[in-house]
Amino acid sequence: MPSSTNGPRLAETGDAQMVEAASKRILIIDDAILVRRYYRDALERAGFEVDEALNGVEALEKLLGEPADLLIVDVNMPQMDGFTFLRSLRQQAPPIASIPALVISTEAGPQDFLAGRVAGANFYMVKPVNQDVLVEHVAMMCVVPR
Repeated sequence: MPSSTNGPRLAETGDAQMVEAASKRILIIDDAILVRRYYRDALERAGFEVDEALNGVEALEKLLGEPADLLIVDVNMPQMDGFTFLRSLRQQAPPIASIPALVISTEAGPQDFLAGRVAGANFYMVKPVNQDVLVEHVAMMCVVPR
């Protein structure tokens, strides 16, 4: 089956992309265990290495120990919400400050998209997110070649 022209489809592109994806570490930052599990399942099947944090405070601690290649960030979390986390992240020293961030939230108004962009998000998606769409966006943001 040929690849879509709309973005990388790791399941259709072969073992080379799976190896490339496996070298990419994704940190999921969301307080909902079922959401983290849903994202983890899709990303690990696509070959990504996945870690999790319950909130922005835990995420910053993890990133100081081991930077990630991409962050998936929820907005509404206890202790430190997603936008506060992103602002704090962007004030860190490189390479941490430059890690791409994909916000996925139930907040869907134009003001939410703007707040995400101002806080430092590279892309914003609204929940619920299809697993295939998630993997395609993560692959594109991690520059996993076709």
